[in-house]
Amino acid sequence: MSPTELERYHRLYELHLTNLTLQGKRPATIDAYSRAVRRISKFFDRSPDTLSTTDLKNFFASLISTHSWSTVKLDRNGLQFFYRHTLNKQWVWLDIVKPPQSKKLPDIITPRQVLYRYLLQMIFKSIVD
Repeated sequence: MSPTELERYHRLYELHLTNLTLQGKRPATIDAYSRAVRRISKFFDRSPDTLSTTDLKNFFASLISTHSWSTVKLDRNGLQFFYRHTLNKQWVWLDIVKPPQSKKLPDIITPRQVLYRYLLQMIFKSIVD
């Protein structure tokens, strides 16, 4: 980053930290959200206020391949906070990155429930026949 851009980045970063504190975020959240701003700034070597939607998509494509979905979601939320509260911009993150849908495991039934369902089926079958 050029000295001017670095100065702007530091000013925005400090404002971001202030906004996180003013919004009552916990220290762990402040750490994670500020890490997201540092990570994307380092990735592009420029201030995050200059990034385009294409830049954000490229960043998250790279992040998904190197980090867990937990990290991806924290960075997404941290950058969304940065855009909304520090830059006063709306950012539609759903169009940029969505975690995979998790599949729900089926309910597990006990052996007693299996027997009960089997007996009901046998009774119903004997009535119908």
